[in-house]
Amino acid sequence: MSLSVIILAAGQGTRMRSGKPKVLHEVGGKPMLQRVLDNAHSLQAREIHVVFGHGGEQVQETICDESVQWVLQAEQLGTGHAVDQAMPGIADEDTVLILYGDVPLTTTRTLQPLIDAASDGVALLTVELEDPMGYGRIIRNDDGQVMAIVEEKDASEEQCQIREGNTGMMALNGGQLRSWLSRLDNSNAQGEYYLTDVIAMAVSDGVAVNAVEADSIIEVSGVNNRIQLAEMERAWQWRQAEAAMIAGATLADPARFDVRGELRVGEDVSIDVNVVFEGTVSLGKGVSIGPNCVLKNVHVGDGVQILANTVIEDAMIGAGSRVGPFARIRPGSELKGHNHIGNFVEIKKSIIGEGSKVNHLTYIGDTIMGSGVNIGAGTITANYDGANKHQTIIEDNASTGSNSVLIAPVKVGKGATLGAATVLRKEAPEGQLTMSLIKQKTLDGWKRPIKKK
Repeated sequence: MSLSVIILAAGQGTRMRSGKPKVLHEVGGKPMLQRVLDNAHSLQAREIHVVFGHGGEQVQETICDESVQWVLQAEQLGTGHAVDQAMPGIADEDTVLILYGDVPLTTTRTLQPLIDAASDGVALLTVELEDPMGYGRIIRNDDGQVMAIVEEKDASEEQCQIREGNTGMMALNGGQLRSWLSRLDNSNAQGEYYLTDVIAMAVSDGVAVNAVEADSIIEVSGVNNRIQLAEMERAWQWRQAEAAMIAGATLADPARFDVRGELRVGEDVSIDVNVVFEGTVSLGKGVSIGPNCVLKNVHVGDGVQILANTVIEDAMIGAGSRVGPFARIRPGSELKGHNHIGNFVEIKKSIIGEGSKVNHLTYIGDTIMGSGVNIGAGTITANYDGANKHQTIIEDNASTGSNSVLIAPVKVGKGATLGAATVLRKEAPEGQLTMSLIKQKTLDGWKRPIKKK
């Protein structure tokens, strides 16, 4: 069976009060339309047709998916008319799945049974509602068979009492769909061509209509205003919170937890409130994250502590490290493991060797740092000369005094020590103390102090 998907995304979304097309508003950090497309791809669709209208150029520029067939609906004449615009690209033998660009939380677990149910007729996704206001009603006969769908504006008082609602999503044969669309008319309260009318046509033609019930209302709910968008966001985030807790994370408050991408967690992870995960983030076993942190495209090793108000982006944090509070790890950085990165420290495009410490008030940029290094408070690697970036090399077991400035390109040798307030313009020899109070000076035979027992 070959599957073609038609996604209706032409609505203007006037109630969003936005210059951005409704389907581009984000849920979980991704446009709603992209989430629907992701579902279509996961179902192994042969072709995906997106019917667009208002803000079409913006939609096409934002959704950079080369596999999508874009179909313009120049006039908004109803859902039946919208689907018909895509039919020239649909083969008669295809199974056609119809989805909506503003219904982002439908799962493949629900859609696959809908597709399967189309093998011997028309498959219709329905939902049982406490309050069905705004939904088309599913009309069944005395034997429980689906006979038709009546839109609310056309429904009788008795039909309005029905609680089984139409989601608009259906799967059916391409050739039959083409035939039924050609017979639609717009003699109804809204003067539109209703896609739902094909259900009565299928019944009239003796084609079985198989109703598949959705697991939850949120799966089939659409977004028409920013209140509903916020509700959808919270529903998405609750799903992510559930998945994290099942995988082994303890969340201080699942209602204050945000995943805007993909999160993988190991066992015994602890996440405090207001932590935001963006892009792809993986957390090893026993990781602890304090409140108000942001992690984007980060791999965090086992046993890492990330303290409050820390921002980490496009970086790797080695096992056993402690980062923060109020630290910033910028793109291209890697902590090799068992590192201490303290408050008001910024690391940019640098490698920090095993066991090295950068504890406070420091900027380390474009640096290769060895293991066992200790960086004093206020140290800066001056990597930018006003035109170009340069690299600093700090070898194993070196130490810098407070308020040192390392003017790149420069090297600090193995076991070297820089005195406080040193401005380093040339190499500091290994195992020596280098100072520059007025003039840079190296003391021969100097011995580093030994820690008292």
